[in-house]
Amino acid sequence: MTPERAEMIALAALGWLAANDELWPVFLGSTGASAEALRDRAGEAEFQASVLEFLTMDDAWVTAFCDEAGFDYETPHTAMLMLAGPSRMHWT
Repeated sequence: MTPERAEMIALAALGWLAANDELWPVFLGSTGASAEALRDRAGEAEFQASVLEFLTMDDAWVTAFCDEAGFDYETPHTAMLMLAGPSRMHWT
């Protein structure tokens, strides 16, 4: 997984969330930010990691996103770890 590929996956996930009428309000509520503020941060690796962290909270969301985008089910989590860096690694 390269940083560029991880960014592409995160942006695809953000687009998928934005197109999902049920999940988009949940995502916005979890961030506490407006859609405009999220667009401004879309290029930041930390924000991209948080998009993927949100997505990977629910297996059904991961499955739906990956099935639509053509990714393996592990891909969003792997991309999230790449974008977040070693600070998000948990060994427990």
